[in-house]
Amino acid sequence: MAKQQLKITPEFKVNLVESSGKSVPQIARDLGISDSILYKWQKQLVTQGEQAFPGKGHQIPAEEELRRLRLEVEHLRQERDILPRRGTCG
Repeated sequence: MAKQQLKITPEFKVNLVESSGKSVPQIARDLGISDSILYKWQKQLVTQGEQAFPGKGHQIPAEEELRRLRLEVEHLRQERDILPRRGTCG
């Protein structure tokens, strides 16, 4: 039987820094990640609040809107390219 790896969210790791009293570099070493990542996550939590870590497969609303608009642009380009060009028919 394969051993399941415990997944710890970035939000938990940032909260660990705030509640443990340890420095960011020490927590990062304990968790096996770079301290720059932990600093980045702290900044995200401060600037984005509850939307900072939307979860696997989910995006914050602005990123989701950008993704949707890019798909729409691509779809419209494909439709445009399929339409016959004036003066090229028969």
